[in-house]
Amino acid sequence: MNAKEQTILKVLVGSQAHGLAGPESDADYRGVFVTPTDWLFRLDFKYKGSRWIEGQEDETYWEVGRFLSLATHGHPLVMETFLAPVVTADAWGQELLTLFPSLWAPQTAYEAFVSYALNQRKKLLEKKDARPGKYALAHLRVLFNLCELLATGTFTVRTADTSLGETLRQVQADALTVGQIVDAGERLLQEATQRLARCSHQPDLEAVNAFLGRLRKAFLV
Repeated sequence: MNAKEQTILKVLVGSQAHGLAGPESDADYRGVFVTPTDWLFRLDFKYKGSRWIEGQEDETYWEVGRFLSLATHGHPLVMETFLAPVVTADAWGQELLTLFPSLWAPQTAYEAFVSYALNQRKKLLEKKDARPGKYALAHLRVLFNLCELLATGTFTVRTADTSLGETLRQVQADALTVGQIVDAGERLLQEATQRLARCSHQPDLEAVNAFLGRLRKAFLV
């Protein structure tokens, strides 16, 4: 990360956060950084909305503007970042986390989560990267989180401790057939569809824009 860019939030994600880590599991992180506002007005400035750092630990970072935009579109990985265990957060990062209820709309979140989950199922069925377990876990976990979100307004990152936990452990132990995994996903999708019909949550994008405006002014150097 460039020293003039400030990381305001870093969280733990992946199997360590989901409670499904094994002895060989790496730690994965996501975070949010802020680009100095005056950079945005330079003719030669090329805005980078995300950065990925690969090493012993994989780290994915989004610039705050891109991060908030993705959140309002219900991006599951971005939404999870709001609820994952915090590693570091300054005052801006802490305030950013409080915006979670203001960002998501039921229909948009439903479409984004379902699209992501079905893509994971596709990779499972195609045996992509010879890692079917990874895609099976993601498929079921994201649909379960969607059900939680539509019912409660939030969701559980540590899915190992939820009612889905035993199913996820069976997937890890290769104790379920692909057909059983697909059937479990279909049941969760049906449940999410039913919950969507009853969900009345409304976003508050004015609050999001107000936060971003104050942050951009604070980082004008």
